Amino acid sequence: MPPLLAVVIVLVVGVAAFFVGGWLGYQRRKQEAEKEIGSAEEEALRIVNEANKSAENKKREALVEAREEILQSRNEFEKEAKDRRAEMQRQENRLSQQENRLAQKEENLDKKMENLERKEENVTARIAALEADKEELEKMKASETELLERIANLTMEEARKYLIDQVADSVTHEQAQKLREIQARYKEEAETYAREQIALAIQRCAADHVSETTVAVVPLPNDEMKGRIIGREGRNIRTLETMTGVDLIIDDTPEAITVSCFDPVRREIARLALEKLILDGRIHPTRIEEMVEKAKKEVDNTIRSEGERAIFETNVHGLNPELVKLLGRQHYRTSYGQNVLSHSIEVSHLAGLLAAEIGANVAEAKRAGLLHDLGKSIDHEVEGSHVQIGVELARKYKESEAIIHAIEAHHGDVEPRTIVACLVQAADAISAARPGARKENVEYYIKRLEKLEEITSSFYGVDKAYAIQAGREVRIMVKPEEVPEDRLVLMAREIALKIESELEYPGQIKVNVIRETKAIEYAK
Repeated sequence: MPPLLAVVIVLVVGVAAFFVGGWLGYQRRKQEAEKEIGSAEEEALRIVNEANKSAENKKREALVEAREEILQSRNEFEKEAKDRRAEMQRQENRLSQQENRLAQKEENLDKKMENLERKEENVTARIAALEADKEELEKMKASETELLERIANLTMEEARKYLIDQVADSVTHEQAQKLREIQARYKEEAETYAREQIALAIQRCAADHVSETTVAVVPLPNDEMKGRIIGREGRNIRTLETMTGVDLIIDDTPEAITVSCFDPVRREIARLALEKLILDGRIHPTRIEEMVEKAKKEVDNTIRSEGERAIFETNVHGLNPELVKLLGRQHYRTSYGQNVLSHSIEVSHLAGLLAAEIGANVAEAKRAGLLHDLGKSIDHEVEGSHVQIGVELARKYKESEAIIHAIEAHHGDVEPRTIVACLVQAADAISAARPGARKENVEYYIKRLEKLEEITSSFYGVDKAYAIQAGREVRIMVKPEEVPEDRLVLMAREIALKIESELEYPGQIKVNVIRETKAIEYAK
């Protein structure tokens, strides 16, 4: 075979193969395209169906919403129309009622006009009648005046002056009588009100009163202790009586010793010292002196605590510490058998309650009531009345002038110028007037014993003076460096003569003058 033919054959075969391959590829691609077109058509058909379904659903929802809106609008319209019809009906009813009222008012006005017309006619007739009566009265008055002038020989002016004088005298008498009635009524009402306020204050302030005695009983563990207290040749009991200024009564009373003294401070010191000695068991002069000193310290502490208790109970603060101590000393002071500190606390409460009732200064009234008997704390040590002493103490410790004036006026020494002074004066009288609050015989007894000690203490060289044995004996300790031994008898006689001349007392008083020397040294 020729090469060219072979080449042509090869080319023909190649071309035929190319076209066959291309045709086969075309057919395969055509099948794939047809498949894709079919799936796309199916997808498009599905999407169209879903869109149609969604459109139908939205259409139905829109129709439902539209129907609901139409129904709601219709209901609102019907409600509004109903409200308008009801409002119109109410307005029509109001208008009809107003028309009825207006018609009724017109009728009433017509009736009133008719009544007024009738009354006007009556008034006109009465005025005419009164004018006629007035003319007649004027004529009668003129005739009567002429008659009176002729009878009394008085002119019109003279008669008028006479009548005015008579009326003035009558009015003056009635005015004075009315004034007396008003004064009596107000006085009675004021007294009733004052009694009510005082009774209310007394009811709100409860206080206990215990009559003060001049003796204290100290119990003993056994009767053998009495001999130990007396001591050899009476040295123990003599030392205790000398140190404290009391009288120890040892009688047949089983297991008891009586401490007698008008001064409650001394009696308390002696009682405490005796109890400490009995408890300790060692009873001799040196131990007695130690126990008396301890008892004095305890009493001082008690005085301070009692003063603090008083200001706490009355709620009176800001007092000078020295005033607190002076108040505490009143715990051991009595007045007519009444404890002075309890009395001062009660007066403070009463004055505060009365001040609260009448609207006065409560704090100032309570402070003045607490301090009103301040002078009684040291009146047996200082010359003058307890009022003067209290005023000086209050002024010394910088109390206000209102408090000082209340203290000065509470017994009427000066005229009270303030409400607080009057309240303190009233509260003091109320506290003292309580049943059982005071006993005058005890006060007189204490004053007599204080006067006895005052007389004996006034002599030169006297160190201490104690009234004992219920005032039947006075024990006087003199300073050995100032009073010689040979002077004792003369001094006792002079004291006895002065007591006889200045003091009134039953029976007789024994004057016992003691001059004692002692030396003290310590062995180290």
